[in-house]
This record gives sequence, structure tokens and C-alpha cells, in this order.
Amino acid sequence: MSAFALSTTASLVTAFALVTGPTAPVTLTATVETPTVYDDQAGGSADADDPAVWVHPENPGISIVIGTLKEAGLDVYGLDGRRLQHVPTPKAPTEGAGAGRFNNVDVIYGFELGGRKTDLALVSDRGRDRVRAYAIDPAAVAAGKPPLKDVTAPGAAPVFAADEAEVDDQRTSYGLTAFKDDDDAYVVVSQRERTRLRLLQLKDRGGRVGYKTEDTLDLPDTFTLPNGTRWTPCADPGERPQVEGMAVDQERHVLYAAQETVGLWRIGLDDEKFEKPKLIDRVREYGTPWTYDAEEECVLDPQNDPGFGGEHLGADAEGVTLYHAADGTGYVLASSQGDDTFAVYGREKKNDYIGSFAITDGATDGVQHSDGSTVVNVPLGGAFPKGMLVTHDGEATPADGDREGTNFKFVRWDAVAGAFPKPLKVDTKSFDPRDSD
Repeated sequence: MSAFALSTTASLVTAFALVTGPTAPVTLTATVETPTVYDDQAGGSADADDPAVWVHPENPGISIVIGTLKEAGLDVYGLDGRRLQHVPTPKAPTEGAGAGRFNNVDVIYGFELGGRKTDLALVSDRGRDRVRAYAIDPAAVAAGKPPLKDVTAPGAAPVFAADEAEVDDQRTSYGLTAFKDDDDAYVVVSQRERTRLRLLQLKDRGGRVGYKTEDTLDLPDTFTLPNGTRWTPCADPGERPQVEGMAVDQERHVLYAAQETVGLWRIGLDDEKFEKPKLIDRVREYGTPWTYDAEEECVLDPQNDPGFGGEHLGADAEGVTLYHAADGTGYVLASSQGDDTFAVYGREKKNDYIGSFAITDGATDGVQHSDGSTVVNVPLGGAFPKGMLVTHDGEATPADGDREGTNFKFVRWDAVAGAFPKPLKVDTKSFDPRDSD
């Protein structure tokens, strides 16, 4: 294992190109939504957060969406939004210990497990600091039966904590993205309230899924601004600017990571090692001074903003996903949670900003405060013939009294592409997520 700590010099801050684009986002609507869940006792403490799409090998029209619900575990949905399965989090292992809490989810196809090619849903368990693995059964999906089965190795160790006592401090597994490289499978996991990323290789442990650490990367927590001053992002005492949203471009071997109060990073992956990160866009609040007030809240001072922030991401920068098109083209999508929009960048090396979009009220309500998102380019039956974007909605409406609801929204990719003055690409054939290594 190697560790790489990045210094924060002025050259780092000015390393990325300034980008321009439309000042107002284009708008579009979702066509399907999942049932609203509620983060209260009556709702089982369910709080939707991050989705993943699994594409059925024989009938893409019966593919499924898997969504994390934090303390409530996972839900599995059909493409019509109906819930097909609920998977609870693991119980606390001992009295006084914390139970599981599922944060992010991603999918790997064809992992060699117990001598069989197995598709996996991989989940970051913030509560117990593990990566959980669930085998996906295509036959069960076709038969209308629950498709997910827990195949996590019983001896899987904490990802970041040195021991079980540290797990309950909750500086644990947070964001997660998964990818394959030839026959090997990996996950990148971020650490809650820290800047650390960890690259893990998945391993078959007697027919169950374990993992081992390959590399570790510490992103900056303090930055030198162009005027020579030092700036640390706004945070509660003891916390550092964490990463949650991540996605890997498997063809280009690049990780995109959204450091919530900083911006969007591009990080090469070479021989299972992290390369030097490059900040390709900053949040608008980047460099803004702040204070910590008597109410124990971090308060920005926009009146004294030095103007070093970006133009396209409003903190927090959240969910990241990749749309693949031919010849290395396509898009990187990042959730701009601060203004309820999604920023679109080119997938090519410069990652030029293309524009932004918002999902507004239509057949479903719109999308606000979005955390996770995922996009699939291939046809998924008649409802999504040109692919699909799935986003978390942090404010599902209409409200049920004082209860705060969340869910997931499904959007046709051709609706996203066609909303832009110069339409984005729609390419259903050049990339197959089931054969993406």
C-alpha cells in the first residue's frame, strides 16, 4: 500500500482551465419516481441517498434500480418505480455498538465468485465501516422474486477504522464507486469527515466477497488562494472537507471525485494506484471566508468573497456519474446541490464545461438537494429506449404534513440530451456497461 498526500500550492489552484457556458440551466422533467420514504420512526428512518442501475443480461426492459436508504438499508425498484425488495442493514454486532447505515451503492458485472460469474451490488456501510456485497440473480428478477442476496465475507475488516472501537466514531466508509480492470474488480471508498480515499480490490473469500487495500490518497484540506492567503473550507470543528460522489471512467482509467465544499477532482488510476489529482472545477463558495457562530454553525461571509470560486457548482458538490459515447467522448455529470442543478462536463481530457440542467415539476415533482445519481446509455425497454438517468431527490413532494420525504427520479436520457440548445449525444451502442472492462 502507498499513501500520497497532496501539497496545496497556488499552482494547484490555478492548474485547471477556466470554463464558460450558459448562465441559466436548461429544464426537463422526470417520467417515473419511486415511493417516497420518510426519515422518522414511522418510516423506519428511511432516507434515500444514492442509486445504481443493474442491466438485465437478456431483457434490459426488466432491469432494476438499487437505492440506498441509510439506516433503513436498500430498496430495489423496477423501471416503473415499484419496490421489488427491501434489504435491511446489518444489526449492531454487540450491545452498545452502532448498526449498519448504507450510504452509496454501485454495480459490478461478472465478478468471479465461487467459480461463477456473478453480478454484484456493492454498498458503503457507514455504520460499520465495511463494504457490503450483494449478489444479483437475473433469474429472480425475471421471476419477480427478490434478486439480492448478501454475499459479504464474514471476516471483512473495517475500511478505515483501526479496530472496532474506532468504528463507532463514525469517521467511516462514506462514498463508493466500483469498476473493473480486466478480470479484477475494485471499489474506491471515501472517508466521512476526512479527505481520504481508499482503493480496494475485491477478493473471493470462499465464495463470499472480501477486499484488500491497494492504495490510499489524501486530498487537500487547506488551499493557497491566488492572492497568497490560506483558506480552509467551512466545516464543523474537527471535520475536514469530505468526498462523497465519485465515478470511474473505466475506458480512460480516471476517477472523478466531488469534494463537497471544494469542487470536482480528476484523478488518474494507473496500475491500481492513484495518480496526482487535478481540480477541474471549484464550487462557487471556494475561498469565501467564514466564521463559526454561537449557534455552533459554520456561516459563510459572501460579502467578502474574494472571487476565486467557480461558476457552475453550488456547494455541496455531490453525485457524480459518467455517460459513455464513442471514441472516448461523452459526459461527466455532477450534482450541484446548492442550486438544485446538474453540471455537465465533457469526458475528454480537458473536461470542458458544457452546461447545466434542472429537473422540474412535470409527471413527477422536480429534484432538489440531490445527492447521488447514475446514468445508463443502453436501451432499457420501451419506457427508456435511449437510456436513463436516475437521481436522488432530497425533497419529494407533496409533503406528508411535517414529514420530510425523499425518493428517486427516473429521467429518459434523450430528454436530458434534447433539452440543450446543442443536443448532447445519444449513443446506445458504443459502450456496454455489462462488458465494460
